[in-house]
Amino acid sequence: MTTPLAEAKAALRETVRARLQAIAPEQRAADSVRLCARLQSAELWSAAQAILFFAPLPDEPDVWPLLEFALRENRLVALPAYDAARQEYLARRVRDLAADVRPGRYGVPEPGTDCPVVPLNQLDLVLVPGVAFDLNGGRLGRGKGFYDRLLSSVRGATCGVAYDEQLVASVPVEPHDIRLNHILTPTRWHTARPARF
Repeated sequence: MTTPLAEAKAALRETVRARLQAIAPEQRAADSVRLCARLQSAELWSAAQAILFFAPLPDEPDVWPLLEFALRENRLVALPAYDAARQEYLARRVRDLAADVRPGRYGVPEPGTDCPVVPLNQLDLVLVPGVAFDLNGGRLGRGKGFYDRLLSSVRGATCGVAYDEQLVASVPVEPHDIRLNHILTPTRWHTARPARF
């Protein structure tokens, strides 16, 4: 049976996905560049030595250049990797993109099983994709709950990464939904709540 909250989430996903489809490819590219520059100027980025990135889908901001930059700076760089036995995502370290990353369970690039697992409580910064975000740290994902389970063990800062079109007044949340510490868009860096340490 569908609950009113589930219906509200589904409706919001549909609304925001329509907004995302309306963004021209050249605008998407320019916004991604601005977003990456904004993150690089943040104190949180400068201090973070262990960062969990995500492999962006076509409708998500392209943070891949920052991942490559962090690798060149010899920071610990990780990506989510699906663990079929646990039916959850783990953070696995990436050292060489060409050798370590391949299409994963849902066709999204992820590290292979030969890449070491990084304990989630050792991450300084986690960049989090999603469908919609609000300025209270609310996040609407794709509906599987994978990121909420992953984020429940993170002790470093969590940062939602989005286009401005993905910001909404309020994301419907349930008790298991994890609120984020920061929201980053091409035009703003917003601190929603302190990180847990």
